[in-house]
Amino acid sequence: MSGRARLTLCAAAATLMASCAMLPLVDRPSWLLQAILLVAVQTGVGAAARAVPLPRPLTVATQALTALVLLTLSFAREQAVVGLIPGPDAFRHLADLLQQGSDDVSKYAIPAPLSDGIKLMLIGGILVIHLLVDTLAVTYRGAAPAGLPLLALYSVAAGLSDGAADWLWFLIAAAGYLMLLLAEGRDRLAQWGRIFGGEPRAPGRPVGGAVGGAVAPARAGRRIGAVALGVALVVPLALPSMSGGLLDGTRTGVGAGNGHGGTISAVNPLVSLRDSLNVDNDRQVLSVKSSTNDTSDLYLRIVSLDSFDGTTWKPSQRHIVGVPEVLPMPTGLSPDVKRTTVTSTISAADWYAQDWLPMPYPPSRVRIGGDWRYEPVGMTLVGDHGQSTRGTTYQVTSLDVQPTAEQLAAAPEPPEALKREYTKVPSSLPKVVARTARQVTAGSTSHYDEAVKLQDWFSVDGGFRYDTRVAVGHGSKAIANFLEKKEGFCVHFSFAMAAMARTLGIPARVAVGFAPGTPQADGSISVNLKDAHAWPELYFQGVGWTRFEPTPTRGTVPSYTQSVTPGTSLPEQTLPSHGPATAPSAQASPDDGCTARLRKLQACESPSAAAAPHHGGGGSGPWWYLLDALAVLALLGLPLAPMLWRARVRSLRLGAHARTEEGAADHALAAWQELTDSAWDHGIPPDESQTPRKAAARIVRLGHLDPAAGAAVHRVADAVEQVLYAPRPRPATGLAQDVRHVIAGLRGTVSTGTRLRALFAPRSAVRLLWAVSARWWALRARLFAAGPTLRRPSGQQS
Repeated sequence: MSGRARLTLCAAAATLMASCAMLPLVDRPSWLLQAILLVAVQTGVGAAARAVPLPRPLTVATQALTALVLLTLSFAREQAVVGLIPGPDAFRHLADLLQQGSDDVSKYAIPAPLSDGIKLMLIGGILVIHLLVDTLAVTYRGAAPAGLPLLALYSVAAGLSDGAADWLWFLIAAAGYLMLLLAEGRDRLAQWGRIFGGEPRAPGRPVGGAVGGAVAPARAGRRIGAVALGVALVVPLALPSMSGGLLDGTRTGVGAGNGHGGTISAVNPLVSLRDSLNVDNDRQVLSVKSSTNDTSDLYLRIVSLDSFDGTTWKPSQRHIVGVPEVLPMPTGLSPDVKRTTVTSTISAADWYAQDWLPMPYPPSRVRIGGDWRYEPVGMTLVGDHGQSTRGTTYQVTSLDVQPTAEQLAAAPEPPEALKREYTKVPSSLPKVVARTARQVTAGSTSHYDEAVKLQDWFSVDGGFRYDTRVAVGHGSKAIANFLEKKEGFCVHFSFAMAAMARTLGIPARVAVGFAPGTPQADGSISVNLKDAHAWPELYFQGVGWTRFEPTPTRGTVPSYTQSVTPGTSLPEQTLPSHGPATAPSAQASPDDGCTARLRKLQACESPSAAAAPHHGGGGSGPWWYLLDALAVLALLGLPLAPMLWRARVRSLRLGAHARTEEGAADHALAAWQELTDSAWDHGIPPDESQTPRKAAARIVRLGHLDPAAGAAVHRVADAVEQVLYAPRPRPATGLAQDVRHVIAGLRGTVSTGTRLRALFAPRSAVRLLWAVSARWWALRARLFAAGPTLRRPSGQQS
């Protein structure tokens, strides 16, 4: 087997070995067999193209086209032209499959079901990675940089999976890369001829201890690679671990520790909620069985967002501890406030992997197995070291706090430290937010009265419209734009009300979780994806953190809120959103009709939309048009790049030059280079072994040039010979005109196809790739020269 064939096989094997890291991501490994078959076909096409041999760029293009045809045959055969050629319908179908795969990735936890969309993403990605590896390692003979796409493939898989076999996938991927490096090294050593060692000659052994090929160095290389892999696997075990934080393998943001402490980072949980919940079809997330008969207030709270920077809300960095047997009473709750105890048994779906535990608020006891930690300020539980809710059943005992309007209206001022922390607003918040809050709550006699007026203004009186397909601004002006346009969904209403409450001196934060679900015939409550919700919590001393519901048509308005000042004992029932609902609202927080296109434009509701407020104008603004125009120009310019490069080079070679002997000599050499390259473009490859005079005669003969063009070729050749051989070269004039005359003569004697190829795909454009390759090897040589000098074998003289 030749060295290039061995390198080709090693490139394919290395790609497939790195692809094994993708196996834990889906529930069936059958996709890998199909990937092996398609990679084998792509490898064979590349080997055939190099054997012709085709120019390097054409070899890469042939392999890329092969990959496209293979994907079309595998996934879009019915939409393709004659079942083979990808047309517009096939491209649309492939795009739809990719969108479906993207939706499935956000919908399912790992391992995900092997849908057609996910299979296309896996196999298509592997074909692209193999094309890069084969191009770098085989076509351009650089195995070392081929490790970058292999690293990207492994890193994606390792970043998504979190299993006990991660070390195995690393071992397989690293072994594939080392195998590729050894194959390249063996091929380079084999080009030197036979390797001679210095061992004594044994009987029957050739003098000098000749070892055929590169067997001995390759054997040493394999040993070094095995030792390196062993070190890479063993050394991390002896080093201190660095779990937790943003780069934690489970992406929970939970600190490491002995189970009794640590910190939780300010990682916005809405990001993971967006990935898990923002889907088109409704699915059950949780099944709840509760001891209460009135489930209209059974909100399941995941986490509270208490840090406001003017553009978004997020959880602060908090200290976490082990889960107590009995949770402490919530902050600020007075014994005078009526409360009842509610026990809820909650079962999470097998596919729902949430790091934060959904619970009624405030919880007083949690019975759950696994590795969970308690955050006392928000009274939330968060999984540690990869713990999630997937398939978990747990029991929560909570308090149903039932304050009266009079108790809330008479609430004293909160503690100074709490008020200072939860009423902070950044200076970047537009003044219109505070001004609007004062206008809406004018005439109020208490903070409670102000809170009720804000809630009524958003849900009834203010003319706001519940709409998930809006973009309400960007940056610090997001809330101001929402107040102006009066269109949004739950997260916009809750974020705006909490911010306005803070400007009025009312401690406020935002809770994220699920609105009350739908009662089932068996007495349980089904909480679905569409029940995802966000709502504001305001603090009143003596009651604690209290829920409000400013979002119209969503959830249930608390019974302790009313539209008039505290004097009447009951809420005003004539208002459509007031009073506790007898049944939970079945309206979805995310829009049921949300399409993939709308979600891509961030025009669909998700519990995370306020984590990064919508950008004004969505995807139809001028910047998108500009990007589209640039993309079109790039697509149009790429096929024209060889022609444009040749035109630029010709202009430089035949342009003005210095009026000195050196300048004239350089100009003569450049003119000759342009003449031979132009002949190459028209089908006459250069022959570097010939003198300029013989090369000129060859161009005239093969190009069938007329006498005038032939004389021009010889004048340029004479000028070059003067530069190369004459002691005092005679300066020549008119060389640029002679070269242009020759080019015109060549065009007149070839076919139309040859002329078009010389114009749009000139053969001499390959010199650009040669120049890049030469610079790369020069850089490598400098880097190696800067390193430690290799020790010469004993007895070898320099």
